[in-house]
Amino acid sequence: MTRPFEVGVVVRDLELMERFYRDVIGCRVEHRSRVPESIGGPAGLGGELVVVWLRVPSGGCVKLILPRSGAVSACGAPLLAGRMGLSYLTFHVDDLGPVVEALPAAGARPLSDPVVVLARGRRISFWSDPEGNVVELVDGRGGDPGPGHSN
Repeated sequence: MTRPFEVGVVVRDLELMERFYRDVIGCRVEHRSRVPESIGGPAGLGGELVVVWLRVPSGGCVKLILPRSGAVSACGAPLLAGRMGLSYLTFHVDDLGPVVEALPAAGARPLSDPVVVLARGRRISFWSDPEGNVVELVDGRGGDPGPGHSN
């Protein structure tokens, strides 16, 4: 490989999702671009798109993809979102506590009870972002998962 890993997430509300991944997860906006239908269509992306590249602090990139030309399936979901394969995004953080505290106010919801668990010496927490994409947060320090959390 010649560059860090990138993942594309098709979104309905670009501003909401950009704020979530920037302000809560800690990514920084690196680039914005409009992809014309002449490129997006033949590439299988469903037509014209707006893309925001967010740099993950440890490397890699999350690309938020907003279809602009009504590129939706019969069930109303963006074309790319219906494809099998992507289960969740994993972000490794220094301290899980402050991130978990900020998530509900940013529109995320926990996907487990307890919210933080200890697994293989790491604290982990699964959340649904504001549009329902699953995000896993991993704190490699392990230790006590904190009050209201489980081993």
